[in-house]
Amino acid sequence: MTTGSVDEQQEAEWMEALCQGDRRAYQAIVDRHGQAISHYAYRMLGNRGDAEDITQETFLRLWLKASQWQASKAKLTTWLHRITHNLCIDFIRKHSRMQALEDSNELEQEEQMSWQGKEPDAPDNEQNDDERLEQLHRAMAQLPEAQRSALMLCTYSGFSNQEAADIMAISVKALESALARARRNLRAVLFAETSGA
Repeated sequence: MTTGSVDEQQEAEWMEALCQGDRRAYQAIVDRHGQAISHYAYRMLGNRGDAEDITQETFLRLWLKASQWQASKAKLTTWLHRITHNLCIDFIRKHSRMQALEDSNELEQEEQMSWQGKEPDAPDNEQNDDERLEQLHRAMAQLPEAQRSALMLCTYSGFSNQEAADIMAISVKALESALARARRNLRAVLFAETSGA
């Protein structure tokens, strides 16, 4: 039996216990998935306060709707990310725009470097790093919801194309198309900014 299947079996047992009101099982699931859910919400919304609210709402729904999860249809991580994804999209639509990414300085140094595809201790001018990170944030904010979601799930959260498509409730082909458009649009926006257009 692989580690993945052991984890999935353990999570199925936790979910069964959770359906009976077991708070320890609930806490075990929160401990295992809380950080990934929080990071995804933050990357979607760009604001820690809003991301915390979405994370709390995701786990509230886990508590209230645990019986709706079906192991045969989705891994628990996929199901939780789908809830988070839908909450983020609802939030963005409700506010008719993505929250401004004013607090980019809150990003840990490692996360800043990972957004730029660099190792944390790669030598570079700190001011240039901050400028590039801000350019990337602005460019990401300009992407349509589906493109931004596809990029976040596949590039930054590490989901396979199939898992990301399941989370977004679209076909793999549509996901791959959104990813390609996202990368193309991101390059175009970043090129326009750096060329002063």
